[in-house]
Amino acid sequence: MIEWVSLGTAAVPVPQPVATPLVWTGAFGGAPVLVALINHVMGADRPALALTALSVLAALLGLCARFTAAPGTALLCWLFLNGFAVPPAGTLTWAAPRDTFWLACLLGAGLVGTTLARLLNARAAYRRLTPTTGPLSPENGRESW
Repeated sequence: MIEWVSLGTAAVPVPQPVATPLVWTGAFGGAPVLVALINHVMGADRPALALTALSVLAALLGLCARFTAAPGTALLCWLFLNGFAVPPAGTLTWAAPRDTFWLACLLGAGLVGTTLARLLNARAAYRRLTPTTGPLSPENGRESW
């Protein structure tokens, strides 16, 4: 027996994350641009602003990355933050409480971005695979999710 199915009802796969080296390349290219922009526009002694901008960069890179890319992304962003956003520029230092907090913020931002992407992809995949009729369908007055 032949069963006719429309082409739009086939399951669409969840998008694959970008390769980790490509994400790290984005961090290696984006972090110095952000730090240089902040240093040029706002001045060199604005580490909180640079940390915020680099955290947003880490979260955006996390949207298309695997979880294993988050530590390397955080480390690359921290290197540019520590080396060029804090005077003296070009010198890496380690102040345990400050730098530990910075690394935790950058790692957390990368993990939040990756987690958000996974949740949104899982929700989209669930919606594509869920039948449109049934007790929880919009036709019966109940929304799912």
